[in-house]
Amino acid sequence: MASWNRRGRLVWMLFASLVSILLYTLPLQAGDVLATSEEKRVGTDASALQGTGGAEGIATYYAKKYNGRKTYSGEIYRPGKMTAAHPNLPMGTRVRVIDLANGKEVVVRINDRCRQRAFQIIDLSWIAAKKLDLLYKGVTRVKLVIV
Repeated sequence: MASWNRRGRLVWMLFASLVSILLYTLPLQAGDVLATSEEKRVGTDASALQGTGGAEGIATYYAKKYNGRKTYSGEIYRPGKMTAAHPNLPMGTRVRVIDLANGKEVVVRINDRCRQRAFQIIDLSWIAAKKLDLLYKGVTRVKLVIV
């Protein structure tokens, strides 16, 4: 009976150590995956947008629940203003957003941050999305050019 108890403890310790190794190495593996997806991103910082003539990616727009909330720049989000969120462009940067599906374009001012994603590069205000005919689609492929 005592040997079974020792085996049970040994199996449990082995299992616990395996789980702890996995838990400690998964974030490292996730970081590697994120790094490779960041490398795959078309340049979305200001220098890359100016030098290459623009960057392509996916655009979305703000949900209604953000109306009246503070943005990263401290401004209050208003759906009727031509503003947008970008992961790393400087605040106040004016960007021309060209919808690749229909050719429509708008100029928006960056006043907020959005989290970095593999392909999404900008979140537009409601009015900017309306002018691009994005409201019913929800997402569209766009090209960004700094004005």
